[in-house]
Amino acid sequence: MRDSDRKQYLAGLTDRYVNRRIGRRDFLRNAGLLGLGAGALGSGMTRPFFGVSQAFAQDNGLTPSKDILDWVRDVSKPFAGKTLRLATESTPPSNAINSQLKKYFEEASGMKVEIEVLPLEQVLQKMTLDIASQLGSYDLYYIDQSWAASVSNDVFDPREQIAASADLAMPNYNIDDFLPALVDGIAKYGDRWVGVPYDIPIFMMMYRKDIYEKMGFKAPGTLEEYYDQAKAISKEMGPDMYGATGQMKSGHYSLECDWTAWLWGHGGSIFTPDGKFSGNDEEGLAAMEYWTRLKETMPPGVTGWTWDGQGQSVAQGVAATMMSWGEFFPYFDDPSATKVSGLMEAVRCPKPKKALRTVDQTGYGEIPGVGHQGGSSLAVSKNSKNPDAAWIFMQWATCADTQSLITALGGGTGPTRNSVYDDPRVVANRRVGPGTTRHLDVVRETIAKDMGSEPDLPQWAELSNDTIPVRLGKYFAGEYSSAKEAMDDIAQATDKIVAG
Repeated sequence: MRDSDRKQYLAGLTDRYVNRRIGRRDFLRNAGLLGLGAGALGSGMTRPFFGVSQAFAQDNGLTPSKDILDWVRDVSKPFAGKTLRLATESTPPSNAINSQLKKYFEEASGMKVEIEVLPLEQVLQKMTLDIASQLGSYDLYYIDQSWAASVSNDVFDPREQIAASADLAMPNYNIDDFLPALVDGIAKYGDRWVGVPYDIPIFMMMYRKDIYEKMGFKAPGTLEEYYDQAKAISKEMGPDMYGATGQMKSGHYSLECDWTAWLWGHGGSIFTPDGKFSGNDEEGLAAMEYWTRLKETMPPGVTGWTWDGQGQSVAQGVAATMMSWGEFFPYFDDPSATKVSGLMEAVRCPKPKKALRTVDQTGYGEIPGVGHQGGSSLAVSKNSKNPDAAWIFMQWATCADTQSLITALGGGTGPTRNSVYDDPRVVANRRVGPGTTRHLDVVRETIAKDMGSEPDLPQWAELSNDTIPVRLGKYFAGEYSSAKEAMDDIAQATDKIVAG
């Protein structure tokens, strides 16, 4: 399909969805066939975000660098009065910028920044419509990792912007400071950068140190040890306390996220190099056997929880451990919101039971790793009416100074720049309390050594949000006679969808 025809078709498709003339599944399937899959797309849900107050920011001197704002003030003079627009998921960076930081940029630049914080599927709607219509309604795009291939020709490569507009380049922006694993796993498609890494939620292990000390445990080194400890805690302390917890709601993307960690951790993969589903092979079935046992150590309500319920089960003192998004850790340290402030510890996920498959042994760019990641990029749209002004904002929003503030203000989110992990403002927050950063060394190590990335193919939106988690939910509800029957059913459905 020619690019002009693709854009026209997408405009009509998105219009029909927005006006409820087609359903969500049809929208995802048809958009996916044109290369706009949403690997982290959910059913209108938002990610955990636990920011700190404005008073905390002022008391701790968490304000932008004068030198950075002076640069913004000087370079923005030709663009005073312009309005920039961004539609984004509710992420720690976007929320921290929108609630506390953008006022500094607006005051220095004379520009206005409008940030729409939306469920991820609505971000996809608005982006596809903007690309299809070429209206330029949005100057910047929030790009989920799985959209990179689809939109690579619709956004500016930031390296090209630096080379082409030296007069607009921020001093010491240092594009090489972005963590290489995130550039490769999130922001690159082929030889192009599709923006710069903006956000990095990632799995790590979190556990109650008081309970582990009572049980005489150390952090588990292997997945089997993780299970044995969870089983022992549930037996000793149940039903008031369970050893593990999960995000296992049927039909929800969070259930697929949990599955990948156990699958990859048992040496399996979602696809083979020839593009066939492989979750029903020997390693895949071993992962299901393990997961089935582990579920017995979790609270009874786990099959009704997304990541929010999972996090709350730890925060309210119902579960002792979890392998999940590191963004929860700063929330656990907030004494006004949880029962576990100061009691949690963060470590890398337990080692895989078998050697991880290499990218050459999987399909569609899948990267096995127990530390499941769900990152995103920020980019300037080629349809923007103010691309130079948007580039100034993008540099400010993703520079080391702003990232350090986001990390301190936005609930200890994982930075995408290496230098930010060692910034004094970030290091100073390594104490018990809301917005703590005492877990970030684990995040950085996880990115470097344990990160797993889902496959990149157009149909992944439907597969990860419907096909796979619906059938996994049926398995845990007892609707299949065995894990093999469930996984064979997933294989048949998946291969049919991928084949078109």
